Amino acid sequence: MPPAVEATSHAPANRGRLLQILGVGFGLAVIIGNTIGAGILSTPGSIANQLPNAWLFIGVWVGGGLYALLGAISIAELGTMMPRSGGQYVFAREALGDYAGFIVGWSDWISTCGAVSFISLIVAQYAAVLFPSLTGRSTALALAIAVLFGVIQWRGIRWGSGVQNVTSLLKALAFAALVVACFILGGSARSAESAAAQQVPHGLKLFVAVILALQGVIYTYDGWTGVIYFSEEVRNPARDIPRAMFGGVLSVIAIYLLVNFAVLYVLPISEIAGSDLALGKAAQTIFGANGDRIFRSLMILSMLSAVNACQLMATRVLFAMSRDGLFSTRAARANKGGTPTVALFFSTLVAVLFIVTGTVDQVLAVVAFFFVVNYAITFAVVFFLRRREPTRERPYRAWGYPWTTGISLLGSLTFLGGAVASDTRNSFYALVLLAASYPTFRLSKWLGEGQ
Repeated sequence: MPPAVEATSHAPANRGRLLQILGVGFGLAVIIGNTIGAGILSTPGSIANQLPNAWLFIGVWVGGGLYALLGAISIAELGTMMPRSGGQYVFAREALGDYAGFIVGWSDWISTCGAVSFISLIVAQYAAVLFPSLTGRSTALALAIAVLFGVIQWRGIRWGSGVQNVTSLLKALAFAALVVACFILGGSARSAESAAAQQVPHGLKLFVAVILALQGVIYTYDGWTGVIYFSEEVRNPARDIPRAMFGGVLSVIAIYLLVNFAVLYVLPISEIAGSDLALGKAAQTIFGANGDRIFRSLMILSMLSAVNACQLMATRVLFAMSRDGLFSTRAARANKGGTPTVALFFSTLVAVLFIVTGTVDQVLAVVAFFFVVNYAITFAVVFFLRRREPTRERPYRAWGYPWTTGISLLGSLTFLGGAVASDTRNSFYALVLLAASYPTFRLSKWLGEGQ
């Protein structure tokens, strides 16, 4: 199918179009850029606190990576089968109808806009430590970061993808440099392991600790679906989406394992446990007084790619929903550069409002419930469409189906149960939002149809 036909087949010609110009390189960049963010900074400390044993500690990182890899095997089938930009919203709406798509799309859009504001604030706070003149100006700097990336993306997908490729490459190099430094300089700095660090829970307590640790790890791996938000902008989706997903997930697994092995090489697990910034603590151990400055510089460099990726993705979700009449149809228009400008404006505006009002933490805590729900729905869609449309063309078929998809679905449901049990209050708020979503859906659909 010619690129121009496929890229415009779902939108009226007078609304502009997305450009089908992206390749595997961008797919890898957006997965690495979106996945590796603030989570890897704090999660090792909480995991070591729950599982104070090096082998268990590494084991849950391997387990989280396998969950992401099994998920990629299944979602790659949907991405090649329905090559439309918009992420998991596209699959839910196609299989289950407008309302299911609305729930998945809106929760995904809000949480991704929230991620833009959250990461921008972290970058601003780190910058204020490096440059004392910025102290007290974190909000203004975070706003500048969110708006700057919005302006860059306004110019077109070539600019947005170019920035993503460069920033993700710099991120990977930054982590590689820190890992190498830990292994070269960290051996002599490592103190003896304490006896207390080996006191791991047993029986049921160990099972609960592993489940809670896996929750944190799976959250940290979230982002591996990045390329499916741009499916119709990929030149050869049948070939490039699976390659990008598998390559991206394997790259993230490798980076996470190397980072954690490096931290364990420098610090005993007793010092990692409970640390908010275990990687920063390792950097201070090997670099001394300059460690904190080096660490914060590397992290600022790495998190900028996450801001760009999240902003690109949020824009595509709102664009896809608008194209299907679930938001203002004006947001389904793209400029000559292939950017849905109205969708980008609203996505940036929501991120700015989160920053200004200081509500991002509360919002993310509530919509985190939908994070796992969306994965569970997507894995269920694979089963549903295999049964409903067995003869439909599938350029890529999930390897190991139904077992790989079933394990992913079971893992998501288990994780969902753990999330509800560990955060009952925010889960209750999420259920209230779910109950209130239907009238909002009807209103949104009415507004979309009335334009």
